[in-house]
Amino acid sequence: MDLITILGLAAGTLTTAAFLPQMFKTWQSKSAKDVSFSMLITFNIGIFLWLLYGIFLQALPIILTNALTLLFNMIILYLKVKYS
Repeated sequence: MDLITILGLAAGTLTTAAFLPQMFKTWQSKSAKDVSFSMLITFNIGIFLWLLYGIFLQALPIILTNALTLLFNMIILYLKVKYS
């Protein structure tokens, strides 16, 4: 694994992990009133496009981190709808 791939994986891991506290807080409190629905939709579309971009480039860091970020944010979106 080269240095650029490691750099991409490190950056992606940090930005992906940034959503874990929000996901856990929403899950535990059973409230997502402070999370913007339109932000979640817009962000999920953007992350999906980044995932497609990574697939087309066959760039492992982009694919892995955006797939996980999309999963975490889809969970947050689900909780937002569930607890509304």
